[in-house]
Amino acid sequence: MTSHKEFKAAAEKALEHALAWREDRAKLPAFPSATTAELRARFDRDLPAQGLNGEVVIENLVRAAEHGLVNNTHPNFYAWVQGASHPIGVAADILTSAWGQNAAIYQTAPAAAIAEEVCAKWILELLDLPAECSFAFATGATTASFICLSVARSEVLHRQGYDLELEGLTGAPNIQVFLGEEAHATIISNLRYLGFGRKNLVYIAVDKQGRMLPEDLADKLGRADGPKIVILQAGHINSGAFDPFGDIIPLCQTHNAWVHVDGAFGLWARTAPSLTHLCEGVENADSWTVDGHKWLQVPYDSGYAIVKHPKAHRRAMDISASYLVSDPDDGRNPTQFGMELSRRARGFTLWAVLQAFGREGVVEMLSRHHDCAKLLQQRLTGTPGIRILNQVVLNQLAIAFGDENEELEKRNQMTAAVIRKMRQENTNFVLGAKWKNQTILRISIISQLTDKSDIELLAASLLSAWNAVRFV
Repeated sequence: MTSHKEFKAAAEKALEHALAWREDRAKLPAFPSATTAELRARFDRDLPAQGLNGEVVIENLVRAAEHGLVNNTHPNFYAWVQGASHPIGVAADILTSAWGQNAAIYQTAPAAAIAEEVCAKWILELLDLPAECSFAFATGATTASFICLSVARSEVLHRQGYDLELEGLTGAPNIQVFLGEEAHATIISNLRYLGFGRKNLVYIAVDKQGRMLPEDLADKLGRADGPKIVILQAGHINSGAFDPFGDIIPLCQTHNAWVHVDGAFGLWARTAPSLTHLCEGVENADSWTVDGHKWLQVPYDSGYAIVKHPKAHRRAMDISASYLVSDPDDGRNPTQFGMELSRRARGFTLWAVLQAFGREGVVEMLSRHHDCAKLLQQRLTGTPGIRILNQVVLNQLAIAFGDENEELEKRNQMTAAVIRKMRQENTNFVLGAKWKNQTILRISIISQLTDKSDIELLAASLLSAWNAVRFV
């Protein structure tokens, strides 16, 4: 049995290393230095017959992991849309682990339930979404979308007079799901998990930025019968583009279709006055998903499912049993809205991060990141052989290298070569992706620490790598 003294010593040792990691992050390489074989050798030791002292265990963990950690708390991390874990959130996360609350129902964790209740209210205010919306805390936008689409599936069948909760899917009316040709991979996976096969999916054409074309949707909706779900996007993963909600959502409503918006990072644009135009009309959807561990910088993991129809939300997701007791004076029961009966009390860290930022802090960060994206665009525009493929509307840049007149294969090779040069330099964490059959270097400006000075360094690094490649 671990004594209080041993716990204290281990906790202090862990905190010492945590503080050192955060203090040293600017000096650390962008990419991990350990190979797969080295990490296996460090972690894959014999399981001890007798338990080790707590301090020793923490030291062993640090030695095993430290060279295999991705430095995504660094301001120069641009490969994916990953937040940098706000330090106050990290501190609150330590308390969350120490308190050990199971945020299942109000009775198991009253403080956690009320923290989530208040955080839901704050998030709805920040996003300017209807106050009556119901809210579920999830691991991220993937599971949050699963929740929202589960509710959508139940409700569109309910509107047809079919009781999914009683009858199940066998014999249910066929649901058609309409989504853009460049919908995020997690959306397609979620639909598969929910029992939708490829024959249920109707792909809608998109423009050069990945935005759904309303005219194609109108045509395909007009030729479809039965229950319908339409999935829109706020923040394309490569371009940052937004579907034209003002045109599409009213169209969907005329067909009695449920509208879900995948807004993992882009929905936060509604918090900044200079960016709200990107999301105009999105408030008229039926459900939305958004991540906390992306732009809000909440420590992993934290995502939110928001539904305009609380009754439908509870019908689809409620977990009930006689031992899950409740009292009329209880606060919110999280199990009415999510699919986890045992889970971490995610509301504490979110509450702490929102308190630390304040509304103005959130607005300032989003506006700064947009300004940083525009600055990088300015620094690269006009350089022969560098092409920015997207309209820089938010925080994303999709960059390709090589002259447009050259063969695609050669251009792709040059872009890949630039990425390799950047990795060898090991100052900025960048990676590639495929978009419209092209290899791109995708930049996601998302860390709370990133400012214009970091972008100047990134631009210089990109230009240097490109010069090294093109003049070979």
